[in-house]
Amino acid sequence: MQSALEMSELLENKTFDEINIGDSASLTRTLTIEDIHLFAVLSGDLNPTHIDINYTEHTHKKLSGHSMWAGTLLSNLLGNQLPGPGTIYHEQNFSFCRPVSLGETVTVTITVREKNHQDHLVTFDCDCVSTTGEVIYTGCANVYAPTDKIRRPRVALPKVHLNNPGTQLQRLISMTRQHAPIRMAVVHPVDHNSLFGAIDAAKANLIIPILVGPKDKILAVAEQGQADLSEYQIIDTEHSHESAALAIAMARAGEVDAVMKGSLHTDELMHEVVQRGTGIITARRVSHVFLMDVPTYPRPLMVTDAAINIDPSLEEKRDIVQNAIDLAHALGNPCPKVALLSAVETVNSKMRSTLEAAAICKMADRKQITGGLVDGPLAFDNAVSKEAVRIKGIESLVAGEADILVAPDLESGNMVAKQLEYLAEAQSSGIVLGTRVPIALTSRADSVLSRMASCAIALLLVRNKKSGIK
Repeated sequence: MQSALEMSELLENKTFDEINIGDSASLTRTLTIEDIHLFAVLSGDLNPTHIDINYTEHTHKKLSGHSMWAGTLLSNLLGNQLPGPGTIYHEQNFSFCRPVSLGETVTVTITVREKNHQDHLVTFDCDCVSTTGEVIYTGCANVYAPTDKIRRPRVALPKVHLNNPGTQLQRLISMTRQHAPIRMAVVHPVDHNSLFGAIDAAKANLIIPILVGPKDKILAVAEQGQADLSEYQIIDTEHSHESAALAIAMARAGEVDAVMKGSLHTDELMHEVVQRGTGIITARRVSHVFLMDVPTYPRPLMVTDAAINIDPSLEEKRDIVQNAIDLAHALGNPCPKVALLSAVETVNSKMRSTLEAAAICKMADRKQITGGLVDGPLAFDNAVSKEAVRIKGIESLVAGEADILVAPDLESGNMVAKQLEYLAEAQSSGIVLGTRVPIALTSRADSVLSRMASCAIALLLVRNKKSGIK
């Protein structure tokens, strides 16, 4: 005899002869935002009443699902329950009374009205009602019922993850609307992405760009992309070395609020940044933060340091952690959760990263690091997965929901960031901290959105510093 679990994993039909007038089946579902988005993707129906919350708020209406979303629930009933496997649709008619609102629960019921023995056609009355009894739709469906008994294992469907690329980066940009743009030196913008990233950031009122580089090359890129640079200041230089030196000199003199890397190597720009007497270093260790927009993670995720400090000491890691916490404050997170990464979550004397993580936690306890919750060592899974934390029985205020991932060294940090980008479809923006002005340290392959988000981060940092907020 089959167990209840085995039966639940099987699909079994009712043949035409087994179906009786009055037989019925029901299904209850709650409309989620994922349902709406997935239906829009599959159907191509981009009606703003379904997917644009700004539009619905403006028209004083609720976000609602596509009418046929509720209609497709019939396919579930007819194909899985009554008659079940082997059913073939013939005809369907609906009369819709009102749409289903986001978050509303509905029940769909089908009831056998007629049977046609000549062609095995079964007619169902169909209705969909809300939990309050309001009718969503009524109608009927005609199907060819199977004549042979079918009992089959349920096929496991692929998991669907809806990816809204750039959502967190767009959120950063929207946070800047209340602020005036900052003056930003754009270093050597002699390729399309770096120049047009700056132009788009200017159009979005994020920055007032000062383009520092060979004027002829900049104008050639602009002409190729049909951009008018007449309203932007261009400071002519001969080569990238001069571009970097001049931009950093402007930052040191207070002529610009921030700097953005263009089409030159990071080492070339950072060489000028750290020069004693002419650079823009401070008492705080310079470090880099990737702000990652990971579609499968519910919040912005920072990864540090993955670009500047190759093998930081304990004292340097203290500054790296504090820089990231201060950035989180500027971005609206008053108490970020900081995970100090290692391969394990326990202290091991043979693994330096675990010892340093434990020491940094004690620094936080002694207020040598302030403004966030710090815990470690934590393996990557324990830092970001509540399920992994539950299984391993880890007690932590940080584990499973980290806002900041602190890597043991540059290699591991860079690997984490790049794996998120290329395997988890994350988008990122980068910023250099611990300097007199923030530096948007973008990659030459970064998208325009990534560069705009880096400008937004720089703007928020500058305004946060000037307002004296910690």
